[in-house]
Order: sequence, then C-alpha cells, then structure tokens
Amino acid sequence: MAGDSHHPERAAVAALSDSFVAGLCEWIKIPSIGADPAHVPDVRRSAEWLAAQLRADGWPEVRVWGDGPALPAVFACWPAADPEAPTVLVYGHHDVQPVDPVERWQHSPFVPVISGDELFGRGASDDKGQVLMHLLAVKAHLAATGRNAPDVTLKLFVEGEEESGSPHLRKLLDDHRNDLDCDLVVFTDTALHERDAPTVNTGQRGVLAGEITFFGGTDDVHSGRAGGAIPNPATALARLVAALHDEDGRIQLPGFYDDVREPTAKEREDYAALPFDEQKWLAHNGGGAQALHGEPGYTTLERIWVRPTAEVNGISGGYTGPGFKTIIPASATAKISFRLVPDQLPENVADQLKEFVAKHTPPGIRAEVSFRGDGVPPYAISPDDPANATVKEAVELAFGSPVRFARAGGSGPAAVLQAWLGVPLVYLGATLPDDRVHAPNERVVVPLLLKGAEAAAHLWRMLPERLSR
Repeated sequence: MAGDSHHPERAAVAALSDSFVAGLCEWIKIPSIGADPAHVPDVRRSAEWLAAQLRADGWPEVRVWGDGPALPAVFACWPAADPEAPTVLVYGHHDVQPVDPVERWQHSPFVPVISGDELFGRGASDDKGQVLMHLLAVKAHLAATGRNAPDVTLKLFVEGEEESGSPHLRKLLDDHRNDLDCDLVVFTDTALHERDAPTVNTGQRGVLAGEITFFGGTDDVHSGRAGGAIPNPATALARLVAALHDEDGRIQLPGFYDDVREPTAKEREDYAALPFDEQKWLAHNGGGAQALHGEPGYTTLERIWVRPTAEVNGISGGYTGPGFKTIIPASATAKISFRLVPDQLPENVADQLKEFVAKHTPPGIRAEVSFRGDGVPPYAISPDDPANATVKEAVELAFGSPVRFARAGGSGPAAVLQAWLGVPLVYLGATLPDDRVHAPNERVVVPLLLKGAEAAAHLWRMLPERLSR
C-alpha cells in the first residue's frame, strides 16, 4: 500500500481521527429514537447538535428543517470555488432504532463504549457514524488540497425519520427541491461485504408490508358445538400461507416475477468472487437457523441481494394463552412482507397480493388486505456508470485492495431520492453487515469509518474530471 506521502487524504484523516471519535461519542449520547413519540425532543436535539458541528467545521450554509410534519432534518451546503463544478448531495439520517430488548445490551445503549477498534452504542453504525464520516471527509479533503472550499459543491441532507420508513420524505423533497438540486446523490447508509473484502454497493431491495385478515363469524364459538359445521378462519389462513410458495420456494402471486430484472453476468461474477462461509453466515446473520434454504439456481448472496422474497412475519388468531380454550376463532391474521428487486413496483405487488388472496379465500370467509404505507421501491445503478466507477476507484485507493460490486438485501429511500431528484445515485459507506444495527449491542469498526472518510475525500477530488454537470 502506498504511504501517506502519496495519499495526503489519509494523513489528514489520521490527524483528525481522535476528534472524530470524540464527536461521534458525544452524538451517540443523544437518544434520537424517531419512532418513539417520547423521544421526539431528542430527535430535535440531535439535529441541532449536527447543525452546530457543521457550523463549527466551517460549512457556510446550515439549516434545520423542523417545522413539520417531518421530524427535524438537517441541510447544509458548501459551494465549490469553481461555479462550474458539479454538485453532490450526500444523504444520511440521524434518527436511530429503538433499543428493545434493553436487557440484552452489554452496555447502556446511549453511553458509548470503546473496545479495541470497535465503538458500541445505538447509532454508531446506523447512521450517525457514517454521517460524521462524511464530515470528516470534507475536512480531510480541504486539508489535503490546501483549499478553503471543496472541489465539488457539497450538499448534505440528513433526515430524522428513516428508521420509521421516511413517511414525510417526499414532502421534504417537494418543499426543498431547489435546495436539494444536484448532479449526483451519494447515499451513505450502506455497508461493506466484510472487513477484508471491501465492496461498493450498487442497489437496495424495495419493501412492501401487508396484513391479511380472514373473518368467519362475529364471535369465537365452541369447537364442539360448531366444529365441522362452519369454516375456521385460522385453518383457511394457514392454507393461504402454505400456498404462498411452491415446493421450490418460488412465490405464487400472479405475475410476481414478470418485472424482475436479472443481475448481469459481471455482477454475478463479482458476487461469486466474494468470500462467503455458509456456517459463519448462519451463526452471525441467520438467527440460529440450522441450514440454508432458498430459490434454486441462486447462491445465498444472490438470494438476499437480487431476488425478491415473500416472508410471513407473524400469524395470530384464536386463543394463544396458557392451557386450552377449545374454540373456532372469529378471525385470524397474517403479516407478510415482500422484498422487491428492480424493476418491481410496490403498487403492482399490492395488486398481485389482493388477487392471490381473493383466489385463496374460501366460501364463508371474508378477507381484508391492508398495507403499511405505499411501500419502498427498489433501486440499482449499473456497475458501469461513470460515477459508480469513480466511487469504486476511490474506495480502492483508501483500502489499498481490489474492490468488487455488491448489493444490499435491506431497503431504504434510495429509489425515492433518485426519482425525485432525477440524477444518478451511488453508495459510499463503511460499516459491516454484522454491526447489529437493529439489535442490541450495535457497534461500528472505527478504522473502517476512517477508510470510508478517506475514500470520500478522494472522491471529492476525482469527481470534477469524471462527472459532467
């Protein structure tokens, strides 16, 4: 690997690393749980903390968008000295997940703890660590170039509702379209494949969550007096759930695969070249599952990155307490979520689910289907996109090793941002899939954040020659 003299960005990041970690620890102490109304004041406090940090760093324009209905978001802009330079918008979020079950935490969730090169605390990885990583990148870029303005006009948009599904993101984009105008979006809520196998993400799956309820009568009834003579909603719902997949695991909604875009041969080649230990993955990511399972013809990484899914998240109905209550329940409910891939649309899958439910609703049962919001569309950018190739080159410079492309199995507002702003969106993050971002004992590996900051600093230097306005 080249020495620091060949990478002034690396030296600048190293010089600023202690203050970076101290700042992240300070920010983690603010319990900005956006989904909990009791913590709404903390979300505002978190936004104000970030705004103060940006002003202290020298950003000329900093604003907190907090007039509602969205929880407070932070916007900042640092114009390039060259008015013809491209404009890049960095997206992240400062709200964090709830901490339940709190008894599973080894340390208090909002009292950051450093152990070796790991920093523990809610938000350390998702997404406060990565937002501050980009602030560090700007300072390193300016120090490395000796300038007082970045080589690209930088904008920062950090929302406060991502962990709640970004319910007001579209309104924020509409209300502030001129502020957010840009030539490229850099999405920072993303991860590497492994610590020693850096990757650049090229997409995220979409998501649609629905609820199916089967109604029989108006009341639970005695199973001896009515059993065998009336339909049982729980039994009927179980048959519907069983019919959701065929024996090979393929989803049976009508037309479900019609719009699915296959990954390219080059993408599949990159996925196959990444290190993957099945037993290690099961232990760390599989929740104690005993074996791998999924759609034939695809690897595990392909199943979780580029193939759509339908999962039963929960089933309820009738009596589930201690002992027995011999009844036929009046209703039964299944919660189902779909992970979608390009070019599937949530609204189309919603219609397909309604058609599937209608086909599997027996006589004497009334079905209701509802959805949680409009869903989140999937997004993917071509690995050959010039901006994407530049991100890959910047990450390779920072990590000193070859970088391959990957995808993310989870979901986020990338597709909404790209559609509303009408420009390419690329990913640049430096966390790990096993950071336990939605679980107890969330952590981040600090040296990876520092490498991510270096990569972003390289990117701001490289983009003016690679990205036309």
